[in-house]
Amino acid sequence: MVLIAAAVCTKNGKVILSRQFVEMTKARIEGLLAAFPKLMTAGKQHTYVETDSVRYVYQPMEKLYMLLITTKASNILEDLETLRLFSKVIPEYSHSLDEKEIVDNAFNLIFAFDEIVALGYRESVNLAQIKTFVEMDSHEEKVYQAVRQTQEREARQKMREKAKELQRQRMEASKRGGPSIGGMGGRSGGFSADGFGSSGVSSSSGVSSSNIGMASIEVDTKSKVAAKPASRNALKLGGKSKDVDSFVDQLKSEGEKIANLAPAASSGSSGAASSASAAAKAAISADIHRESVHLKIEDKLVVRLGRDGGVQQFENSGLLTLRISDEAYGRILLKLSPNHTQGLQLQTHPNVDKELFKTRTMIGLKNLAKPFPLNTDVGVLKWRFVSQDESAIPLTINCWPSDNGEGGCDVNIEYELEAQQLELQDVAIVIPLPMNVQPSVAEYDGTYNYDSRKHVLQWHIPIIDAANKSGSMEFSCNASIPGDFFPLQVSFVSKTPYAGISAQDVVQVDSEAAVKYSSESILFVEKYEIV
Repeated sequence: MVLIAAAVCTKNGKVILSRQFVEMTKARIEGLLAAFPKLMTAGKQHTYVETDSVRYVYQPMEKLYMLLITTKASNILEDLETLRLFSKVIPEYSHSLDEKEIVDNAFNLIFAFDEIVALGYRESVNLAQIKTFVEMDSHEEKVYQAVRQTQEREARQKMREKAKELQRQRMEASKRGGPSIGGMGGRSGGFSADGFGSSGVSSSSGVSSSNIGMASIEVDTKSKVAAKPASRNALKLGGKSKDVDSFVDQLKSEGEKIANLAPAASSGSSGAASSASAAAKAAISADIHRESVHLKIEDKLVVRLGRDGGVQQFENSGLLTLRISDEAYGRILLKLSPNHTQGLQLQTHPNVDKELFKTRTMIGLKNLAKPFPLNTDVGVLKWRFVSQDESAIPLTINCWPSDNGEGGCDVNIEYELEAQQLELQDVAIVIPLPMNVQPSVAEYDGTYNYDSRKHVLQWHIPIIDAANKSGSMEFSCNASIPGDFFPLQVSFVSKTPYAGISAQDVVQVDSEAAVKYSSESILFVEKYEIV
């Protein structure tokens, strides 16, 4: 069998994607592909056509054709088997069988095609192996990333300790009446250790505490305004200390990655939504007591909905990581709840016993005599769920802009929680607005904020759950058209994973004695938009 090329084309013969596997000029391959629609004959049930030199083997896929071009000497049965494998690969990397999705995922499809055929000959692979090869999952890379993250956490901890030390020196200098360190005024004693976030140097896990520190400073300042006028340099929020700067520069010179986040910063509608989601995610993860065995479940949503209804993209993926800090508990078994989302695709780590997981829903190493790695976040289970069904959407958003007859629009937005087992926290719905047009809000649940610089209306709802599952907002805008209010960006977090993955018990391998463990779960949004 010699396979010349594989292509995806429309029923009209327009080529969307093509991959050739043998040496051939561009003009020649374009000529072969252009000849295919002319050879199609209406009313025939065959899935192949032949010319003097080549054979076209094809399979209809909704509005598309999956097409293979082979030599006439190739085995037609092998051609059809190869064609079926190609047809299975397409839905794996394209969420829907339309031209736009094929183009968007063209590179992944080409990589998959290359795993099926090499130099014109079929490779002995199945669909699962193709997905593994294309994913290029590397255990060494994960280990490196885990070590890197540990180093970054240690660097951030050192940075916070240094900040506290500088803060104590400022307070002592203030009490003595001398000049404060870093150019802060005599009132700098009002800072607490949490106020370090105002220096402009913080980590992603410190966003929530930084905001709290700034809020306490603001309240304290307002209460003392009438009693005593503030000095010129007092409470200079956002001013960087030279000592902190030098310490941060030193960390950067050693190769450490230091985040520089402004607590109230937002960049556009998507930036505002992602900032709110990141802050809420950090707040949920904060102050969690960790036992010697700690489980972390991270669940992620990518959702794209049409403004007139319909699901364009829905993907739920997640990772279960295990961290053991005491070697006495290195050899353990983790029992998971079987009540996960229907249709969830589960994949265990290569070193995890797959049969044990399939038969008893337990996670343990293939070699039970070996312990899990110590002081390292080890990913043991990952999952993925893709759907085009509207019933899978956890939170529906309906936006109805209508022309008010005066050159503007009246906009009604409502939300409803469909997955009532979830409790969504810090929900933010960001609506784009026309430039330099301030909305007039008539009714709303929760709170809202108009950002004139970013031209967005930010709608915040603290909690959406079964008891508070729906809400609405009404506003109007002058000089606008209905299309101005899309795409909407949505963000939220939850302590309950969408996939329903949860731990039931942890036991030791030999004695099967129960092991005390801690766990944390978080569901967050990577992208959730209505277009």
